[in-house]
Amino acid sequence: MNKYFVYILKSKIRKITYVGYTNDIERRITEHNLGRSKFTSIYKPWELIYKEEHTSELEARKREKIF
Repeated sequence: MNKYFVYILKSKIRKITYVGYTNDIERRITEHNLGRSKFTSIYKPWELIYKEEHTSELEARKREKIF
């Protein structure tokens, strides 16, 4: 069974949050903190402040848009 996560990151240097979804949350947070995302590279480092698990990518994508 596939797992997908909707997550919220908070910048440790600015008052900004980022919402995303992924099927590998640890890898994705690492990518954000290494600067591999154009937007999030400006505000790194990031900390995970929220995550929720979903069983389908479509469900996770719909939930991401609500935030």
